[in-house]
Amino acid sequence: MFQWKKLSKSDIKREILAGTTSFFAISYIIMVNTVILAQAGMPKELTVFGTIFISIIGSVLIGLFADAPIVLTTGMGVNSFFTYTLVLSLGLTWQQALAVSFCAGAVYLVVAFTKLSKLFAEVVPETLKTGITVGIGFFLVLIGLEKGHLIERSEHTFTHLAPLNDQLTLLTLFSLALTLILFLKKVQGSFFIGIVVVTLVSNLLGLVTPTEQFSLKSISHYSDVFLQLDFSSFFSKSFLLGVFALSMILIFESMGLLKGLMPEAEEEQYLRAYRMTGFITLISGIFGTSPTVAAAESATGIEEGGKTGLTAITSGICFLLALIALPFLSYIPDAALAPAIIITGFLMIQQIKTLNFDDFSDYFPAMLMIVLIPFTMDISDGMAFGFVAFPLTKWVSGKKAELSLPLCLISGLFLLYLIVNVFI
Repeated sequence: MFQWKKLSKSDIKREILAGTTSFFAISYIIMVNTVILAQAGMPKELTVFGTIFISIIGSVLIGLFADAPIVLTTGMGVNSFFTYTLVLSLGLTWQQALAVSFCAGAVYLVVAFTKLSKLFAEVVPETLKTGITVGIGFFLVLIGLEKGHLIERSEHTFTHLAPLNDQLTLLTLFSLALTLILFLKKVQGSFFIGIVVVTLVSNLLGLVTPTEQFSLKSISHYSDVFLQLDFSSFFSKSFLLGVFALSMILIFESMGLLKGLMPEAEEEQYLRAYRMTGFITLISGIFGTSPTVAAAESATGIEEGGKTGLTAITSGICFLLALIALPFLSYIPDAALAPAIIITGFLMIQQIKTLNFDDFSDYFPAMLMIVLIPFTMDISDGMAFGFVAFPLTKWVSGKKAELSLPLCLISGLFLLYLIVNVFI
């Protein structure tokens, strides 16, 4: 539980700054999530409220009850699964997809409030935990480079360097240099200062072209997406496959994210955070949005010194203020946000030094995660390949003693998840 009395005035200042930084790093989700859900047929002018409301509730509750500096918001990757798999591939309506989300959240809660959650957390070897952390780090770096227009998609290769004479690219380079200098000089609030300065400079120079414009007036029609879950296809093959696949994603992605973001957290704090994540995931469909996860961008606030639930609560308050500032959020350029994401990613990548490179059977599964998480742009898929590879490499290497039945069971579930993905 969060305890105000333990914080000094300087601690409170640091935590508020950290929470504000985390919010700005993840604020793009407000716009991006609405665009992705719109492709499932959901109205953008309404899902923007669902995204904000669930982020407020999730961040405040995990701060209060788990005392964790984690932002809970709609997950990138999970929202794509919601739209492109549940709706466009399986043929469910968005209302039925919300019902799938609710059921998957219920499965998550069963795991979270039983011994399974503790068992899963204990049997996962350190090498895989490191693989998750480093993989998420590379994932963040790739997101930051793409958001900052430093790299772009190529016709002949995966990506290539963007033209260095492009205004947005130059703005990101300026932003990265400024933020890096402040960070290396150990200036408190370096990420936040960089975001503010670059936002002001870019707007004064006319380099920002606002995209989506939302109005608070639309909230009067919010009931069109709130409580619109449709369980009519509950016993259909598509619905059940969707629940299974989404449950696997949520259960293990949340576990991996929380372990990666809070590697030194006590077991009790981790369990509280994991359970609260499950509860917010359960109610996300009720609020008319895709499932929530712990935002990887929470690492930016943690790096700013965020250690307690006040960081998360501050982020939740910022999401609340975003309701008022909706028309102005699009004035914050990606170039202002990219450096915080890139630098945080590199800080997480440092954990790669803990891998045992003298044992190929030990580091190969971790490296598989590290490579596939950013290259597939999907944390769940990258984790799945690492978990499946670990018992295989240990078995072939004659190190069966390092395997446990629960770990093999988890690996089997991930294998089943990959197989199910082939058919949906």
